[in-house]
Amino acid sequence: MSTLITNIAELMTQDAEHRVLRDAAVVIEGERISWLGPAAGAPAADEAVDAGGRALLPGWVDSHTHLIFAGDRTAEFEARMAGESYSAGGIAVTTGATRSTSDFELTRLAMGRIAEAVSQGTTYLETKTGYGLDVENEARSARIASTVADEVTYLGAHLVPAGMDAEDYTELVCGPMLAAVLPYVRWADVFCEQGAFNEDQSRRVLQACKDAGLGLRVHGNQLGEGPGVRLAVEFGAASVDHVNYLSAADIDALAGSWSGWQDAGGTGSQVTGAQGKGQRGTVATCLPACDLSTRQPLAPGRELLDAGVQLALASNCNPGTSYTSSMAFCVTTAVLQMRLSVHEAVRAATYGGALALGRESGNDVDGERAVGSIAVGHRADLHLLNAPSATHLAYRPGIPLTRAVWRAGVAQAVR
Repeated sequence: MSTLITNIAELMTQDAEHRVLRDAAVVIEGERISWLGPAAGAPAADEAVDAGGRALLPGWVDSHTHLIFAGDRTAEFEARMAGESYSAGGIAVTTGATRSTSDFELTRLAMGRIAEAVSQGTTYLETKTGYGLDVENEARSARIASTVADEVTYLGAHLVPAGMDAEDYTELVCGPMLAAVLPYVRWADVFCEQGAFNEDQSRRVLQACKDAGLGLRVHGNQLGEGPGVRLAVEFGAASVDHVNYLSAADIDALAGSWSGWQDAGGTGSQVTGAQGKGQRGTVATCLPACDLSTRQPLAPGRELLDAGVQLALASNCNPGTSYTSSMAFCVTTAVLQMRLSVHEAVRAATYGGALALGRESGNDVDGERAVGSIAVGHRADLHLLNAPSATHLAYRPGIPLTRAVWRAGVAQAVR
């Protein structure tokens, strides 16, 4: 079954050439993109969709969420808005509620959150464990996450549970807990922060998970300068997330991690584009919705981009510090308050997220469909706006602009 989407006013590909096509069309075959180019030259297809002079983007790639949870933390939010400072300890409230909730209910809640995200244009999504914090419940969270999310990250090292010795818990995270979650996860993460895991503990977690064959991510530099960025670069982590407080040395380290990398792609309408070549670095993932909720300074996205760092934007959807799945809100904030251009912000929320998840490349040859960009052979993850250009995401803040969504070539329900 093939579908032609035509009469596209602006097609923001986010491919290797950063192309923006006007009066364009795209053809979907099955789950893949089979053609894109000028609408006047589009091939025939089994069915046609008239975009009506609207803008078409890649679907959002949300590379940082915490969706496997139960409970409510509005009281904590109200207290923070009244002037209390954020600390890592609130995670324990969610842990208690999550442990006491059934598998069925946790799955139902997570599926509802994902449906909400998809209806707003998110087509590829990572989520983490981290609200179980014992062997049984971390394994349960990982198993549930593997049935609902595209990518699953092990975050047993989220917080040391009350009553446990930090060293003993770190050994648990690196040993029996890691073994229990391993069948369900592709990534591992550690909250390297004051009040969570110190540098030595974080290093041990990263090494154990690397030895187990998992890709690495780091929660780092959220509440102050610290070792998170340095550890992420040292271990070759795919991303370091939050990055609110960065020294000049941190920015230099992140930029240096990308010094041997370049995007690569062909030319013309059949480009298979956002693959890169050379040595991958560590993506800096900014979480602006979280920054606003915790009243932390916004991550220095402009400075990171100017230094040559690859940037991602993600929602950090979680019950305590960022209870939103709206990637459009993150893009809007990045433009209005972080000084990114619309194109840079959209790229960070699509291609950047794919890069942070190692899913920016792949085509018909290798069978691993790339996400986060619109190119031939890539997965047909598409987001049609009810606007003639992506600029309206920032120009009309807060307005729901999602008109239609295709996820792996399948049209999704839009609320």
